[in-house]
Amino acid sequence: MPTVLRTGPYRFHFYSDEGKEPPHIHIETPDGECKFWLDPIRLARNKGVPPSILRQIEKLVFANSELLKDKFYEHFGDRKRND
Repeated sequence: MPTVLRTGPYRFHFYSDEGKEPPHIHIETPDGECKFWLDPIRLARNKGVPPSILRQIEKLVFANSELLKDKFYEHFGDRKRND
Protein backbone atom coordinates (compact mmCIF):
# COMPACT_ATOMS: atom_id res chain seq x y z
CA MET A 1 0.00 0.00 0.00
CA PRO A 2 2.42 2.70 -1.22
CA THR A 3 1.87 6.15 0.24
CA VAL A 4 2.08 8.87 -2.41
CA LEU A 5 1.34 12.01 -0.41
CA ARG A 6 0.65 13.06 3.16
CA THR A 7 -0.94 16.40 3.86
CA GLY A 8 -2.54 17.34 7.15
CA PRO A 9 -4.51 14.34 8.43
CA TYR A 10 -4.82 12.79 4.95
CA ARG A 11 -2.80 9.92 3.49
CA PHE A 12 -2.99 9.42 -0.28
CA HIS A 13 -2.15 5.86 -1.31
CA PHE A 14 -2.70 2.95 -3.70
CA TYR A 15 -3.52 -0.69 -3.09
CA SER A 16 -1.01 -2.78 -5.02
CA ASP A 17 -3.59 -5.24 -6.38
CA GLU A 18 -5.62 -2.60 -8.25
CA GLY A 19 -3.45 -2.08 -11.32
CA LYS A 20 -6.21 -3.13 -13.71
CA GLU A 21 -8.44 -0.24 -12.68
CA PRO A 22 -8.25 3.22 -14.29
CA PRO A 23 -5.94 5.74 -12.58
CA HIS A 24 -7.20 6.48 -9.07
CA ILE A 25 -6.11 7.34 -5.55
CA HIS A 26 -7.33 6.28 -2.11
CA ILE A 27 -7.35 8.84 0.70
CA GLU A 28 -7.37 7.76 4.32
CA THR A 29 -8.76 10.25 6.86
CA PRO A 30 -9.44 10.05 10.60
CA ASP A 31 -13.14 9.54 9.72
CA GLY A 32 -12.85 6.94 6.96
CA GLU A 33 -11.57 6.48 3.44
CA CYS A 34 -12.53 7.68 -0.02
CA LYS A 35 -11.37 6.98 -3.54
CA PHE A 36 -11.10 9.36 -6.49
CA TRP A 37 -10.71 8.55 -10.16
CA LEU A 38 -7.96 10.72 -11.64
CA ASP A 39 -8.96 11.06 -15.30
CA PRO A 40 -11.38 12.74 -15.12
CA ILE A 41 -11.27 13.58 -11.45
CA ARG A 42 -14.42 12.43 -9.69
CA LEU A 43 -15.41 10.64 -6.51
CA ALA A 44 -15.43 6.87 -6.95
CA ARG A 45 -16.33 5.75 -3.41
CA ASN A 46 -16.75 7.12 0.08
CA LYS A 47 -16.75 5.26 3.38
CA GLY A 48 -17.44 7.59 6.29
CA VAL A 49 -15.85 10.84 5.09
CA PRO A 50 -18.15 13.83 5.72
CA PRO A 51 -19.12 15.99 2.70
CA SER A 52 -17.15 19.04 3.89
CA ILE A 53 -13.99 16.94 4.17
CA LEU A 54 -14.66 15.36 0.75
CA ARG A 55 -14.66 18.86 -0.77
CA GLN A 56 -11.30 19.62 0.87
CA ILE A 57 -9.87 16.35 -0.40
CA GLU A 58 -11.25 16.91 -3.90
CA LYS A 59 -9.42 20.26 -4.00
CA LEU A 60 -6.21 18.50 -2.97
CA VAL A 61 -6.71 15.86 -5.67
CA PHE A 62 -7.13 18.60 -8.30
CA ALA A 63 -4.11 20.53 -6.98
CA ASN A 64 -1.91 17.42 -7.01
CA SER A 65 -3.40 15.59 -10.00
CA GLU A 66 -0.20 15.46 -12.07
CA LEU A 67 1.82 14.07 -9.16
CA LEU A 68 -0.90 11.52 -8.36
CA LYS A 69 -1.15 10.35 -11.99
CA ASP A 70 2.65 10.19 -12.31
CA LYS A 71 2.86 8.05 -9.16
CA PHE A 72 0.02 5.81 -10.35
CA TYR A 73 1.76 5.11 -13.66
CA GLU A 74 5.14 4.76 -11.95
CA HIS A 75 3.71 2.11 -9.63
CA PHE A 76 1.43 0.23 -12.05
CA GLY A 77 3.24 0.81 -15.34
CA ASP A 78 2.76 3.26 -18.16
CA ARG A 79 -0.17 1.42 -19.76
CA LYS A 80 -2.91 3.49 -21.42
CA ARG A 81 -1.20 6.77 -20.60
CA ASN A 82 -2.37 9.41 -23.05
CA ASP A 83 -0.92 12.63 -21.64
